[in-house]
Formats: sequence, C-alpha cells, structure tokens
Amino acid sequence: MHTLNSKTATTNAHTDNAMPDVQASLDRRRIAIDRVGVKRVTYPMRLRTPDGGEQTTVATLKMYVALPHDQKGTHMSRFLEVLNEHAGEPLTPDQIPLITEAIRTRLDADEAHFEAEFTYFITKHAPVTGAAGIMDYRVTFECTANSETDFILGVTVPATSLCPCSKEISSYGAHNQRCHISAKVRFTGQLWIEEIVEHLERAASTPVYSVLKRPDEKKVTEDAYDNPKFVEDIVRDLSLQFDKDSRITWYSIESENFESIHNHSAYAQLSRDNRPV
Repeated sequence: MHTLNSKTATTNAHTDNAMPDVQASLDRRRIAIDRVGVKRVTYPMRLRTPDGGEQTTVATLKMYVALPHDQKGTHMSRFLEVLNEHAGEPLTPDQIPLITEAIRTRLDADEAHFEAEFTYFITKHAPVTGAAGIMDYRVTFECTANSETDFILGVTVPATSLCPCSKEISSYGAHNQRCHISAKVRFTGQLWIEEIVEHLERAASTPVYSVLKRPDEKKVTEDAYDNPKFVEDIVRDLSLQFDKDSRITWYSIESENFESIHNHSAYAQLSRDNRPV
C-alpha cells in the first residue's frame, strides 16, 4: 500500500497553492447567480423514531451557495469537504443547520442552501385485520443559512380520493383515484415525520396500505365512499388541521389527484403563515 509521507504532503500542498485559482478570478459580466453547487450526492442518513429507536436510510443531497456578480465560479470540492468534515456516518437531521452554515462560511457566501431527500419507512396496520406492512414516504429537509437559519420539513404521502360529483350524479358507484398529498412546514419544538403523515392521511378520503385482506379492502372501499373529497376539500381540511397545531408556524400544502376517468390530474395548493404578528 502506498503511504504519503510528510515531505510528499508538503510538496502537494505547495503545488496546490501555486496553481491558479480560476474559480476565484474576476468575472466582468456582473451577473450574480442565485444558487450554484452540487446535487445528486448520495449519503447515508440516520433518524430517531418516536418509539425511541432509530431508522437508517439513504438521502440524495443538494448543496448550493449564492455566487456574487464578480466571482467567476464556486469551489465545488469544498461542499463535499464540509459535508464529510461535519456530518456523522450517517448524517443526522440536527447536523444539517450546522453543515449549511459551515458551507456558507467556507465558501465565503452570503447564503447557503442544503437539501436532503430520502425515503422514510413506517409500519402500518390494516384497519380490520391488523395485518402489518411497510409503507414508504418521501421526505425532504431543506435548510437555508444567511443572516439566520431557516429549516423546512417536507412530506409526501399517497392516499385515496373519491369524487363527490361522481357519487352525487351516479345511480351506483363513484370514481376514485390515488392522490399524492404533500406538505412543507416550518415549526418550533419537536415535530415527528409520523405526525405529519397522520395529518396528511386524515385529509384524504381514506389512507392507502401496503397489506390488505378482504375485510380490510371492504372497509377502505366503503370508507372512501362515505368520505368523498374534491382536491379542494383535501387541502382545505388539511389547512384546518395545521392551524390547530401551534408548533406549525408556516405551511405550504398541495394535493395532486391522478384522475381515473380523465387523462390529466386535478391539483390544489395553498400556503399560510401562522407566525404571530
């Protein structure tokens, strides 16, 4: 195995310092760039669970800084240097604000942005038989550091919506469809991913499950029929739920319903700022 001795390391450091730093050179076009950096970085992540356990998953990362108008480019390698210096193995959510600020400092930027997207797994039991199955949910952590640090949690869940109009005008039956309900929230204190999932699923006509036996299938079908929801109903009902949670200071919510009798989706979105004035 090749070993790098101190003389070689000193020589390499001297060589690096002697090389021209093209990225730091002056750019005369005078056009600032909002975000520049790296994306599609794969990194392990570890999260605490409400039962006191832990879950390990794999996250896809994005790391950016704002580039001033007079600088030609950013130093891409420094993003990964900061990540590996400050992140644990795996990365944990509490490290994200520290890493984001460290990126801003290392690259001498006015603003830095860090985003982690990953799959989070929750064991879910069928409503009648109690059959257990693993559900997967898409989760994002977004952090921005400038004069202060901003952190946003995002969750997307699959669910079922049943059309109120179809139910009203049909002699029997009603068309239903899968939907994706998403929320991004700012919050204070402790807020679990599981709690956001519960909010989102409660706003649908009925949740979806990975394992259903016939008694379960009967129940979720009838539950959806008894609880028809337009896409507008979903986001409005979800908004009322979030307004009751004092920890949630801001939210942006949306639902996309993948229509079963149309070749398009129905969509609704709204945002609210619940911070005290």
